[in-house]
Amino acid sequence: MNRKKLEALQGWSFISPALIVISIFVIGSIIFTIYISFHRVNLFTGYYEFIGLDNYKRLFNDTKVLIAFKNTLSFVAVVVPIQTFLAMVMASVLNAKIKGVKVFRIAYFLPTLTSSAALTMIFMFLFSLYGPINQIALQLNIINEPINFLNDAKVALKVIMSMNIWSTVPFFMVIYLAALQEVPEAIYEAARVDGATNVQQFFKITIPQLKPITTFVLLMGIIGTFQMFDQAYIFSNGSGGPENSTLTVALLSYRYAFGQNSTMGFAAAIALVLALLILVVSLIAQKLNKSDTLY
Repeated sequence: MNRKKLEALQGWSFISPALIVISIFVIGSIIFTIYISFHRVNLFTGYYEFIGLDNYKRLFNDTKVLIAFKNTLSFVAVVVPIQTFLAMVMASVLNAKIKGVKVFRIAYFLPTLTSSAALTMIFMFLFSLYGPINQIALQLNIINEPINFLNDAKVALKVIMSMNIWSTVPFFMVIYLAALQEVPEAIYEAARVDGATNVQQFFKITIPQLKPITTFVLLMGIIGTFQMFDQAYIFSNGSGGPENSTLTVALLSYRYAFGQNSTMGFAAAIALVLALLILVVSLIAQKLNKSDTLY
């Protein structure tokens, strides 16, 4: 055996444990999910019945599925643009040579270090009927009586949106901050010589230069919001909130899989449709990002 083949064999031997784990727990799980999506399944009793495309046909007739997709798409449409823009603005501010900026970098990143469960509990306290938000609004005469944010179908999802934005912006801010380090300072200096203001520099230089990073951030944000489960689950105790106003696709899939009337096959069909939707979005983002460069 020549040296080249020996090195290749050694390489495969090093990565084989990881490949085995991936094959069993990732690829194997995907294949099993596809399999049970064509069956009526109860894993607790071991019951399997092949029903073809019935689970997929049911997606179009189940009102909860339609509500969950509507809520999830609304969540994506509101959260992703706001968190992306705020992350870019904050990164631009922190990238400026301002005294004490390192302290602000640490402070801004703290929400990302907070666990999702703890963060949800904090926001539930803040927006509770007699919580700080209501008390401040009453003191400022913004409202005449407390708003039941947690149990009002009109605002419950908006509370989760604000929570998600607050917790994810710092993470994307760090990505933007790293990308800004690669943008040549000479571009900004030339713009300042031509009389460009800071706002003009942001919209005419920063945003175009960060286009490939923005594509990546948008993709990560879309994937994350499509998969949003833990905050919605804790916020509503798994019920989906008042009038299913905080019901997401991931939460609905969980409820059908592990609810009292376990319908694992239908839950698998929901999860696969969601995965397919995320895959399509990912491919579109990759195509848009293919020819982009930083500068």
